[in-house]
Amino acid sequence: MELKRLQLETFDTPKPTQLIERILQIATKEDSTILDSFAGSGTTAHAILNLNKQDGGNRKFILCEMCDYAETITAERVRRVINGYGEGNNAVEGTGGSFDYYELGETIFDPVTGNLNDNADTEQIRRYIWFSETNSPYTKPDKDAHQYLLGTFHNNNYYFYYIKGEETCLDWEFLRTFTKKDKAEMYIIYADRCILTDEEMLRLNIRFKKIPRDIKRV
Repeated sequence: MELKRLQLETFDTPKPTQLIERILQIATKEDSTILDSFAGSGTTAHAILNLNKQDGGNRKFILCEMCDYAETITAERVRRVINGYGEGNNAVEGTGGSFDYYELGETIFDPVTGNLNDNADTEQIRRYIWFSETNSPYTKPDKDAHQYLLGTFHNNNYYFYYIKGEETCLDWEFLRTFTKKDKAEMYIIYADRCILTDEEMLRLNIRFKKIPRDIKRV
């Protein structure tokens, strides 16, 4: 009945919102964050928004859904609950609040080989490597920075020399692309292979990391 009032496609066995509200009253606090890994039609979010409106709480929710109705039913239900839904005598006032909807992109690693997934978004790979190396949020370098620079952390420069579908090599030609702006105490450089000798890297304070094998071990 509730989903019909929301004017959404109904499920065979939707969970009653009031039941979820009662469970949340017992099991959570007014500032809890609730995770629903199988969001379905979005009943959990509906119940949380209702409770926040009733008691002024600041509960947050994370919904995960793999089926193709995630945007058209799950997320749409949350929007309508926030903004209000129904018509005439069946109209229900919105709860207020807000939420963001995201879709996952390609996985960074190929689930079969464990190697870097060339179909993944390069910027997301850069973010992953930066966080793995520094445990800090990634900020995109200035537009005039080195093309392959990830960033500087504790006076160390991190570079991800990666081109989709091509093999990259840490060699003297690559090092000649550095300018005075690239000066640092240590240079951590990701590439497919390296032809510098250990003595050269030691002298230049370079640490080479191979793509993709070493990424999981940073």
